[in-house]
Amino acid sequence: MVKTATRTLDVFEAFATAKRPLTLSELARAIGAPVASCFGIVRTLERRGYLYSARPRRGLYPTRRLLDQARLIAAHDPLSSRLDSILAALRDRTGETVLLGKRLGDRAVYLDVREGPQTVRYTARVGDLKPLHSSAVGKALLGTLAEGDCRRLLDRLELARVTPATITSRRALLADLAAGRARGWYVTRGENVPDVMAVAVPVTIDDDILAIAVAGPAHRMAPRADRHGAALLEVRRGLEKAR
Repeated sequence: MVKTATRTLDVFEAFATAKRPLTLSELARAIGAPVASCFGIVRTLERRGYLYSARPRRGLYPTRRLLDQARLIAAHDPLSSRLDSILAALRDRTGETVLLGKRLGDRAVYLDVREGPQTVRYTARVGDLKPLHSSAVGKALLGTLAEGDCRRLLDRLELARVTPATITSRRALLADLAAGRARGWYVTRGENVPDVMAVAVPVTIDDDILAIAVAGPAHRMAPRADRHGAALLEVRRGLEKAR
Protein backbone atom coordinates (compact mmCIF):
# COMPACT_ATOMS: atom_id res chain seq x y z
CA MET A 1 0.00 0.00 0.00
CA VAL A 2 1.07 3.60 -0.58
CA LYS A 3 1.91 5.05 2.84
CA THR A 4 0.75 8.62 2.14
CA ALA A 5 -2.58 7.46 0.71
CA THR A 6 -3.10 5.13 3.67
CA ARG A 7 -2.35 7.88 6.18
CA THR A 8 -4.67 10.32 4.42
CA LEU A 9 -7.53 7.85 4.72
CA ASP A 10 -6.52 7.18 8.32
CA VAL A 11 -6.94 10.91 9.03
CA PHE A 12 -10.62 10.83 8.07
CA GLU A 13 -11.19 7.56 9.92
CA ALA A 14 -9.61 9.13 13.01
CA PHE A 15 -12.18 11.93 12.92
CA ALA A 16 -14.97 9.40 12.42
CA THR A 17 -13.79 7.53 15.51
CA ALA A 18 -13.19 10.61 17.68
CA LYS A 19 -16.33 12.51 16.57
CA ARG A 20 -14.71 15.81 17.60
CA PRO A 21 -11.95 18.21 16.49
CA LEU A 22 -8.44 16.84 16.90
CA THR A 23 -5.16 18.63 17.40
CA LEU A 24 -2.20 17.88 15.16
CA SER A 25 -0.51 15.81 17.86
CA GLU A 26 -3.72 13.85 18.50
CA LEU A 27 -4.06 13.15 14.78
CA ALA A 28 -0.45 12.02 14.56
CA ARG A 29 -0.98 9.57 17.42
CA ALA A 30 -4.25 8.33 15.93
CA ILE A 31 -2.72 7.51 12.55
CA GLY A 32 0.60 6.32 13.92
CA ALA A 33 2.69 8.86 12.02
CA PRO A 34 5.37 11.39 12.97
CA VAL A 35 3.99 14.86 13.63
CA ALA A 36 5.97 16.25 10.68
CA SER A 37 4.43 13.74 8.25
CA CYS A 38 0.97 14.36 9.66
CA PHE A 39 1.49 18.12 9.32
CA GLY A 40 2.18 17.75 5.59
CA ILE A 41 -1.02 15.77 5.05
CA VAL A 42 -3.07 18.20 7.14
CA ARG A 43 -1.76 21.26 5.29
CA THR A 44 -2.56 19.67 1.92
CA LEU A 45 -6.09 18.79 3.05
CA GLU A 46 -6.59 22.32 4.40
CA ARG A 47 -5.48 23.88 1.12
CA ARG A 48 -7.83 21.59 -0.82
CA GLY A 49 -10.73 22.56 1.44
CA TYR A 50 -11.17 19.22 3.21
CA LEU A 51 -10.09 20.36 6.69
CA TYR A 52 -10.54 23.58 8.62
CA SER A 53 -9.18 24.92 11.88
CA ALA A 54 -11.82 24.81 14.56
CA ARG A 55 -11.84 27.66 17.06
CA PRO A 56 -8.37 28.60 18.32
CA ARG A 57 -6.69 25.74 20.17
CA ARG A 58 -9.65 23.45 19.51
CA GLY A 59 -7.94 21.56 16.70
CA LEU A 60 -8.93 20.59 13.17
CA TYR A 61 -12.10 19.12 11.71
CA PRO A 62 -13.25 18.00 8.23
CA THR A 63 -15.41 20.34 6.16
CA ARG A 64 -18.48 19.08 4.30
CA ARG A 65 -16.47 18.96 1.06
CA LEU A 66 -15.74 15.23 1.48
CA LEU A 67 -19.43 14.53 2.15
CA ASP A 68 -20.49 16.50 -0.92
CA GLN A 69 -17.98 14.68 -3.11
CA ALA A 70 -19.08 11.32 -1.69
CA ARG A 71 -22.73 12.09 -2.44
CA LEU A 72 -21.88 12.95 -6.03
CA ILE A 73 -19.92 9.74 -6.42
CA ALA A 74 -22.65 7.63 -4.81
CA ALA A 75 -25.36 9.22 -6.95
CA HIS A 76 -23.62 7.97 -10.08
CA ASP A 77 -22.55 4.53 -8.84
CA PRO A 78 -23.58 2.17 -11.68
CA LEU A 79 -24.24 -0.71 -9.27
CA SER A 80 -26.19 1.26 -6.69
CA SER A 81 -28.45 2.85 -9.29
CA ARG A 82 -29.30 -0.59 -10.64
CA LEU A 83 -29.63 -2.47 -7.36
CA ASP A 84 -30.88 0.19 -4.94
CA SER A 85 -34.56 -0.74 -5.05
CA ILE A 86 -33.80 -4.47 -5.26
CA LEU A 87 -31.65 -4.51 -2.13
CA ALA A 88 -34.10 -2.33 -0.24
CA ALA A 89 -37.00 -4.61 -1.21
CA LEU A 90 -35.06 -7.69 -0.10
CA ARG A 91 -34.31 -6.07 3.25
CA ASP A 92 -37.97 -5.21 3.75
CA ARG A 93 -39.09 -8.69 2.68
CA THR A 94 -36.70 -10.56 4.98
CA GLY A 95 -36.57 -8.08 7.84
CA GLU A 96 -32.81 -8.68 8.06
CA THR A 97 -29.61 -6.94 6.95
CA VAL A 98 -28.81 -7.27 3.25
CA LEU A 99 -25.23 -7.16 1.96
CA LEU A 100 -23.74 -6.77 -1.50
CA GLY A 101 -20.12 -7.80 -1.96
CA LYS A 102 -17.44 -8.88 -4.38
CA ARG A 103 -14.02 -10.47 -4.24
CA LEU A 104 -11.06 -8.20 -3.61
CA GLY A 105 -7.94 -10.33 -3.83
CA ASP A 106 -8.08 -12.91 -1.05
CA ARG A 107 -11.00 -11.28 0.75
CA ALA A 108 -14.56 -10.11 0.15
CA VAL A 109 -15.47 -6.43 0.37
CA TYR A 110 -18.94 -5.08 1.14
CA LEU A 111 -20.09 -2.67 -1.57
CA ASP A 112 -23.51 -1.97 -0.07
CA VAL A 113 -25.14 -2.61 3.30
CA ARG A 114 -28.86 -2.29 4.05
CA GLU A 115 -29.33 -2.85 7.76
CA GLY A 116 -32.51 -4.56 8.86
CA PRO A 117 -35.22 -2.75 10.84
CA GLN A 118 -34.90 -4.98 13.92
CA THR A 119 -33.42 -3.54 17.11
CA VAL A 120 -31.09 -6.54 17.34
CA ARG A 121 -29.56 -7.02 13.90
CA TYR A 122 -26.35 -7.73 12.07
CA THR A 123 -24.41 -4.50 11.59
CA ALA A 124 -21.72 -3.89 8.98
CA ARG A 125 -20.22 -1.03 7.00
CA VAL A 126 -19.57 -0.47 3.33
CA GLY A 127 -15.90 -1.19 2.72
CA ASP A 128 -15.65 -3.87 5.42
CA LEU A 129 -13.30 -6.67 4.35
CA LYS A 130 -14.27 -10.25 5.23
CA PRO A 131 -12.49 -13.60 4.85
CA LEU A 132 -13.65 -15.64 1.89
CA HIS A 133 -13.84 -18.87 3.88
CA SER A 134 -15.90 -17.68 6.86
CA SER A 135 -18.38 -15.18 5.39
CA ALA A 136 -21.51 -16.03 3.40
CA VAL A 137 -20.59 -13.49 0.71
CA GLY A 138 -17.12 -15.02 0.52
CA LYS A 139 -18.46 -18.56 0.23
CA ALA A 140 -20.85 -17.56 -2.54
CA LEU A 141 -17.93 -16.02 -4.43
CA LEU A 142 -15.76 -19.11 -3.87
CA GLY A 143 -18.64 -21.25 -5.13
CA THR A 144 -18.46 -19.63 -8.56
CA LEU A 145 -14.89 -20.83 -9.13
CA ALA A 146 -14.08 -23.95 -11.09
CA GLU A 147 -13.15 -26.80 -8.74
CA GLY A 148 -9.46 -26.73 -9.65
CA ASP A 149 -9.25 -22.96 -9.28
CA CYS A 150 -11.03 -23.12 -5.94
CA ARG A 151 -8.68 -25.81 -4.63
CA ARG A 152 -5.62 -23.85 -5.67
CA LEU A 153 -6.94 -20.70 -4.00
CA LEU A 154 -7.76 -22.52 -0.77
CA ASP A 155 -4.31 -24.13 -0.76
CA ARG A 156 -2.85 -20.62 -0.79
CA LEU A 157 -5.20 -19.09 1.78
CA GLU A 158 -4.77 -19.31 5.52
CA LEU A 159 -8.11 -20.56 6.77
CA ALA A 160 -7.91 -18.63 10.02
CA ARG A 161 -10.25 -19.50 12.87
CA VAL A 162 -12.35 -16.34 13.18
CA THR A 163 -14.78 -17.91 15.66
CA PRO A 164 -15.00 -21.36 17.27
CA ALA A 165 -17.42 -22.34 14.47
CA THR A 166 -15.15 -21.31 11.56
CA ILE A 167 -14.42 -24.09 9.07
CA THR A 168 -10.64 -24.37 8.92
CA SER A 169 -10.33 -27.71 7.14
CA ARG A 170 -9.96 -27.38 3.37
CA ARG A 171 -11.72 -30.69 2.82
CA ALA A 172 -14.65 -29.66 5.02
CA LEU A 173 -14.86 -26.26 3.34
CA LEU A 174 -14.91 -27.80 -0.14
CA ALA A 175 -17.73 -30.11 1.01
CA ASP A 176 -19.60 -27.12 2.43
CA LEU A 177 -19.21 -25.23 -0.85
CA ALA A 178 -20.41 -28.27 -2.82
CA ALA A 179 -23.51 -28.46 -0.61
CA GLY A 180 -24.17 -24.76 -1.18
CA ARG A 181 -23.73 -25.15 -4.93
CA ALA A 182 -26.23 -28.02 -4.99
CA ARG A 183 -28.69 -26.14 -2.79
CA GLY A 184 -28.36 -22.91 -4.78
CA TRP A 185 -27.35 -20.74 -1.83
CA TYR A 186 -24.49 -20.68 0.67
CA VAL A 187 -24.64 -20.38 4.43
CA THR A 188 -22.53 -19.44 7.44
CA ARG A 189 -23.56 -20.34 10.97
CA GLY A 190 -21.61 -18.24 13.43
CA GLU A 191 -18.43 -18.78 11.40
CA ASN A 192 -17.58 -15.11 10.95
CA VAL A 193 -19.48 -13.47 13.82
CA PRO A 194 -20.70 -15.54 16.79
CA ASP A 195 -24.46 -16.10 16.88
CA VAL A 196 -24.90 -14.58 13.39
CA MET A 197 -26.18 -16.64 10.48
CA ALA A 198 -26.18 -15.57 6.84
CA VAL A 199 -27.27 -16.98 3.50
CA ALA A 200 -25.93 -15.75 0.15
CA VAL A 201 -26.09 -16.29 -3.60
CA PRO A 202 -23.67 -15.25 -6.33
CA VAL A 203 -24.97 -12.96 -9.08
CA THR A 204 -23.42 -11.83 -12.34
CA ILE A 205 -24.00 -8.24 -13.43
CA ASP A 206 -22.33 -6.93 -16.57
CA ASP A 207 -19.85 -9.84 -16.42
CA ASP A 208 -18.92 -8.87 -12.85
CA ILE A 209 -19.33 -11.60 -10.22
CA LEU A 210 -20.95 -10.32 -7.02
CA ALA A 211 -22.76 -11.85 -4.08
CA ILE A 212 -25.89 -10.84 -2.19
CA ALA A 213 -26.45 -12.02 1.38
CA VAL A 214 -29.09 -11.85 4.07
CA ALA A 215 -27.66 -11.85 7.61
CA GLY A 216 -29.07 -11.68 11.10
CA PRO A 217 -29.12 -13.28 14.55
CA ALA A 218 -29.02 -17.07 14.28
CA HIS A 219 -32.17 -17.56 16.37
CA ARG A 220 -34.20 -15.63 13.78
CA MET A 221 -32.33 -16.75 10.69
CA ALA A 222 -32.23 -20.51 11.29
CA PRO A 223 -35.99 -21.22 11.04
CA ARG A 224 -36.25 -18.92 8.00
CA ALA A 225 -33.08 -19.92 6.15
CA ASP A 226 -34.92 -21.77 3.37
CA ARG A 227 -37.28 -18.84 2.95
CA HIS A 228 -34.42 -16.35 2.74
CA GLY A 229 -32.54 -18.60 0.34
CA ALA A 230 -35.60 -18.75 -1.91
CA ALA A 231 -35.91 -14.96 -1.80
CA LEU A 232 -32.28 -14.59 -2.84
CA LEU A 233 -32.70 -17.04 -5.71
CA GLU A 234 -35.72 -15.07 -6.86
CA VAL A 235 -33.66 -11.89 -6.86
CA ARG A 236 -30.93 -13.61 -8.88
CA ARG A 237 -33.42 -14.90 -11.45
CA GLY A 238 -34.86 -11.39 -11.80
CA LEU A 239 -31.41 -9.91 -12.39
CA GLU A 240 -30.57 -12.62 -14.94
CA LYS A 241 -33.76 -11.92 -16.87
CA ALA A 242 -32.98 -8.20 -16.92
CA ARG A 243 -29.59 -8.74 -18.58
